[in-house]
Amino acid sequence: MSRISIHTLDLHFQHRETAIAAYLIRHADGAVLVECGPGSTIESLKTGLQAHGLSLEDVTHVFLSHIHLDHAGAAGYLARQGAEIYVHPVGAPHLRNPEKLLASAKRIYEDQMDALWGEFLPVPEERLHTPQDGEEIAIGNLRIVAVDTPGHAKHHYAYLVDGTCFTGDIGGVRMPGQRYLRLPLVPPDLHLETWRESIRRLQRLKPKRIAPTHFGIYEDADWHLQAVLNELDAVSRWLEEVMPADPSVEELGQKVVAWMETRGLQAGVDKETLRTYEIANPTWMSATGLQRYWRKFRQPAS
Repeated sequence: MSRISIHTLDLHFQHRETAIAAYLIRHADGAVLVECGPGSTIESLKTGLQAHGLSLEDVTHVFLSHIHLDHAGAAGYLARQGAEIYVHPVGAPHLRNPEKLLASAKRIYEDQMDALWGEFLPVPEERLHTPQDGEEIAIGNLRIVAVDTPGHAKHHYAYLVDGTCFTGDIGGVRMPGQRYLRLPLVPPDLHLETWRESIRRLQRLKPKRIAPTHFGIYEDADWHLQAVLNELDAVSRWLEEVMPADPSVEELGQKVVAWMETRGLQAGVDKETLRTYEIANPTWMSATGLQRYWRKFRQPAS
């Protein structure tokens, strides 16, 4: 049983329950958040904190798994309320100056940017911290360990707190009540072999609980981490079948959406829950990531 209470705050992204979480951990002088969600969910974050008698100003530290908008978009706003922001050293420059990150996102989301993600404010230099791999950060009675876990993104950390591993996106996407997970296979840093190494590292650390950002805390850490490895193997095998025909990114998108939906239905997931998986992790975005990965790392030399 954990000595430290961890509370899951549902950010109600796109008015959907269990799509994006922030995790609340209280300490003597305020509260820590692991992940903060996008700018578009700040009001939901306020509501979640209020349910625990807290306000945004009570958040003293925010630990980000990585800088993608659904995980880190509200970090600059929270920094302006007084929070210290912790992120992987490779991701930090994009929080100081998010112009390139936002330009890249706008090419994907176009006129949906504001509705989906809201405002992404830069994090002031004096509020930005870059722990090293394996570093332990002490906050009152809390001990938070950063673990470098690339594969989904080069700038990805998992965090260990009292036996709970906050896995960001490296631990996949899993909805409450399900023994089924999906992998967010987005560009530009997707690398299946590195992802596998990251999961094996987490297995060696033997966490008791897994807390992916999408969504919730699970007690079956051993099963969950092995399921991620199994899914990585399944994706690799599927690519070997599909990619030799050199499909366009549009064709690949159609194929991956159909493939993942079939796998979800075969696992017994109902269609309404699959829609939540899609909101948390839009499958069509995987096509660009998979194509880039295949051509750069796996395509046989001619």
